[in-house]
Amino acid sequence: MKHSRKLTVAQSRKLITFISITVMLCGLMFSRIVLSVGMLVFAITCLVHRNITGQLKTFFSSRFLWAMSLLFVLPLISGLWSEHVSTWSEIIRIKVPLLLLPVCFAGLNTFSYQDWRRIALIFLMVAFAGAGWSLWQYFQDVDSVQVAYLKAHTIETPLGNDHVRFSLLVSIAVFTSTFLLVTGKRQFQTPMAILLMVITFALVIYLHMLAVRTGLICFYIGLVVFIFCLLREKHKFRYAWLLLLLMGFPVVSWFVFPTFKNRINYLRYDLSFVKNDTYRSGSNDGNRLTSIKAGWQLQVNHPFTGVGFGDIRTEMATVYEKKYGRMVESDKILPSSEWIIYGAGIGWPGFILFSLVMVVPFFVRTFKNNVAWWLLNIFMALSYLFDIGLEVQYGVFIHAFILLWWHKWLSVVPKNPQIENLKQSSAYKTLKLSEN
Repeated sequence: MKHSRKLTVAQSRKLITFISITVMLCGLMFSRIVLSVGMLVFAITCLVHRNITGQLKTFFSSRFLWAMSLLFVLPLISGLWSEHVSTWSEIIRIKVPLLLLPVCFAGLNTFSYQDWRRIALIFLMVAFAGAGWSLWQYFQDVDSVQVAYLKAHTIETPLGNDHVRFSLLVSIAVFTSTFLLVTGKRQFQTPMAILLMVITFALVIYLHMLAVRTGLICFYIGLVVFIFCLLREKHKFRYAWLLLLLMGFPVVSWFVFPTFKNRINYLRYDLSFVKNDTYRSGSNDGNRLTSIKAGWQLQVNHPFTGVGFGDIRTEMATVYEKKYGRMVESDKILPSSEWIIYGAGIGWPGFILFSLVMVVPFFVRTFKNNVAWWLLNIFMALSYLFDIGLEVQYGVFIHAFILLWWHKWLSVVPKNPQIENLKQSSAYKTLKLSEN
């Protein structure tokens, strides 16, 4: 009776955990409040139990988990020399999941390989719904949106219209769907395979219509690696036609999708100012490059401690005033690189440790599909070269949850159907009883 009760509690905890993950994914797309509530329930379920000591030991014994938590710990420590405490505390609040989620996932051992696959399917459905909602916004006023692409604007997206993070999410969804197709030949029936192919194709089209560099760069890197993996296998040279697909996608998109064409035209126009090192108010790439230069200056001027995360914005304003006095206030942005953010906030120690955190996953072995794991981490690291995803709530959650979910998924040994059927047979059960 006692054993039965424990089993029921474990099953209930697992069910609540699964539901809370589903709620978090839905909240990621459409509601910050729902995302926060889902994360709260998830944290309580994962942390409030009797074996929390063992869970913490697992956390500290995993270099991948505690390395990710450094992304929270480093800004936390910088509070010792940050003068703007309110700004620093807001930054810490945003980055809490970088500590909370790794500790939670350290004890999440009840999910099977199939459970993680189900979460992958939920993730795909949510990403597909988000892309559909975005396209619906686009078709409300096609002409205005297309013209807006010539002024650095894009189609409205979920995640609070954060098109950079959403494009990254969609590229990861394409990657996930492809992974399920490649590894699920025996597990999925034909209708499921067809559904995955439809989702993959639709999301690829959406990526080119959205035309945001972060998502497209990740997509094409993934496509190149996928084609290379197919071609290197024996008797797989029949897949060489995929190289034409790789080159054809951008060409077709140029002629088919006005948003893609207008985006390219704007980038060429904007990069002309960057090339000539000319300041122009409202310039997208120009302002990004200027912000990186200013952030680098802070790192050089404060090499050992940085200026503290709470003071980055005010210190950046000072640099802008000295070197670019005629800049309008809206162009005085934070350094547009996560590497430079940590370098400006904590000096060279922050820059180096951030680099190590990005490198650690490549030395973490999974059960199989190490190429998939490496590719996913390449996506994340590349997105931070010219973006600051870890300074916003959605970006923090995407980084922590996606990597932790995939790490768990690829570390679980899939069940062999033949062995499982054997275990359920009467002969096997009789043999086990005789051994006991």
